[in-house]
Amino acid sequence: MSNVPFIPDSAPFTAEQRAWLNGFLAGIFSQTPSPPQLNGAPDANAEPLLVLFGSQTGSAEGLANKVAKEAQTRGFAPRILALNDFEKANLAAGGKAVIISSTWGDGEPPDNAVNFWSWLNADTAPRLENLQYAILGLGDKNYSDFCGASRKFDTRLAALGAKRLAPRGECDVDYEGPAKSWIDGLWEKLGSGSTNGASQKGNHSSQSPLPGGEGQGEGRALPTKGAAYDKSNPFPARLLKNVLLNKPGSGKEVRHYEIALNGSGLTYEAGDALGVVPVNCPELVDDVIATLKAKPDENVKFGDNIMSLREALTHHFDVNKPSQELLAAVAKAAPQSELAALLAPEKRDDLKKWLWGRHVIDLLELLPAPMPISEFIPLLKKLVPRLYSISSSPKAHLGEVHLTVGAVRYGSHGRERKGVASTFLADRVGDTKFVKVFVQPSHGFKPPANGDVPIIMVGPGTGIAPFRAFLEERQATGAKGKNWLIFGDQKRDADFLYEELLTGWQKSGFLTRLDLAFSRDQEKKIYVQDRMLENAAEMWSWLEAGAHFYVCGDASRMAKDVDAALHKVVETIGGKSADEAKAYVAKLKSDKRYQRDVY
Repeated sequence: MSNVPFIPDSAPFTAEQRAWLNGFLAGIFSQTPSPPQLNGAPDANAEPLLVLFGSQTGSAEGLANKVAKEAQTRGFAPRILALNDFEKANLAAGGKAVIISSTWGDGEPPDNAVNFWSWLNADTAPRLENLQYAILGLGDKNYSDFCGASRKFDTRLAALGAKRLAPRGECDVDYEGPAKSWIDGLWEKLGSGSTNGASQKGNHSSQSPLPGGEGQGEGRALPTKGAAYDKSNPFPARLLKNVLLNKPGSGKEVRHYEIALNGSGLTYEAGDALGVVPVNCPELVDDVIATLKAKPDENVKFGDNIMSLREALTHHFDVNKPSQELLAAVAKAAPQSELAALLAPEKRDDLKKWLWGRHVIDLLELLPAPMPISEFIPLLKKLVPRLYSISSSPKAHLGEVHLTVGAVRYGSHGRERKGVASTFLADRVGDTKFVKVFVQPSHGFKPPANGDVPIIMVGPGTGIAPFRAFLEERQATGAKGKNWLIFGDQKRDADFLYEELLTGWQKSGFLTRLDLAFSRDQEKKIYVQDRMLENAAEMWSWLEAGAHFYVCGDASRMAKDVDAALHKVVETIGGKSADEAKAYVAKLKSDKRYQRDVY
């Protein structure tokens, strides 16, 4: 079928006008070049290039799409795949590969790279002497095993005989600039890409902006999600509602937010995340300026812009978490301080404990004299957006997006501490009149396309957020599949988030099962994984009936415990050995029936 549009007979034009318009459109479209087709039939002279990604939230996949598209303009025949598709990649056959992967949890690979790592790290892994590779890692320096997954991949590939094309790149959360520099330097190592020697350098697009993690699907151009508003140009949205969900007696502060998207052109789907651009607490900013003995209106440079110190510290720099560079500078200037003795590599765990509950201002107070502003500003991390799982379906709330966010507040080392974005939403958005937002599409974390498929959702605490969206979506679309939610928190009377909504769905039969785990309502603590094991036979029957299994919440403990419980369900009720259960769960993941949104 032709892709050229035509004017139908029903359109309000005469026959002559229709003929002229159809001819005009045909002429225009015949001159429009076809878009590049990644993973399509390669040019006969193009050198193959594998672009593999491990991505939990979409950032690494977005960069992989960028590399693949630019590789094609340089004469390569790129093929882009998730790392778990390693069998399709056939790395043992050799060639060149670019691997871009985030790290999840404490040095773990993201979900769509877990099976790849199991294969690569096994004793049965093949030799890879014919493979040349380059690895870019995305991570967060606040975690002890920074870029741990990509480091493991790099070490193991080299051990199997593969040859590095370039040194491994490592990017912190503010990854766009460093990633672009690494990618720009990669092309010289990869060569021209054309087997007949023809250079494509005059036609490349290395100066184009990097995507903000919006990569969606293999071998497709990145969608713009509607308007010009995105990560690089967030939309100033109105906050419509700010509702405390916890009741008296709770030790938590979880809030429900409703944000207007009217006029933004932004669209989202159940399972996506919303990026929130935070603003630092003004009292903390004032304290930092006072500790520096500086003037709030003193001019500083940020990129190509000149602004006041207060503006820079309020909107552009992270004044909570100190950078490695700041740690080193303070330790050097205060060699007798407790910090200085903790920077040795073998003291990494001790440093992590010492840093807990300490912010930039605590380091400044260690200095024998205030640090000059010109030295201080370059040592700060940039203030980056926070991603929150969306807790609404666009089909149920036209023109709105909802969030479920726990406000972080605690005291440590004689000072009250606040989460940057969570308390900005809770306390200060009303003062600024708007909150800047953008949509971050999820990496496959969505309800099944087939509404008849049953789903099991495990989401304690604020992990309920995407499952509220899933259930609203399935209700709005009339999905007939069974729905099972396992929710937990501390106290039923105070922490049963969205109680009225969930119990109403349960009574109507729409929510087939609702299992609750309130840890502090009895002497022995009960968690969501305990409810899984109590109902293991039922869970196994759902899985065998094709159910999709979803988890949202804490990555360091809860998600691991839930994963262990899932393996136990498969072993005990499915009658499988530990290795067979591991293979069963791996198959769930590869079939995209086991999805996690963990943080």
